[in-house]
Amino acid sequence: MKVTSTLRYARISPQKTRMIVDMIRGSDVLAAMRLVKFLPQKAAKIVSKVLDSAVANAENNLGLDIDGLKVSQAYVDEAPTFKRFRARARGRGTRILKRNSHITIELSDE
Repeated sequence: MKVTSTLRYARISPQKTRMIVDMIRGSDVLAAMRLVKFLPQKAAKIVSKVLDSAVANAENNLGLDIDGLKVSQAYVDEAPTFKRFRARARGRGTRILKRNSHITIELSDE
């Protein structure tokens, strides 16, 4: 069985989030939860919540056992970007791009 959990419009750059997601892809769920718990990055805390949600979906919706679950797919897509303006010297302005992410984690028992 496959179980997914998705967080959309997360306020963190996809580049920073992919670094964490690449570490847990393919590992078993308990090892992935242990790993992201002790990483210092902000993205690790966000990915941890998505992973916990996927595990809760597996337990409550399908009645699966956590011990047999693996992270079969984990990916980060780019969400719409917030555009901001910063005033610069001589009356100019530059654009600031605040990037957002869609984080998806899929667990399977195979």
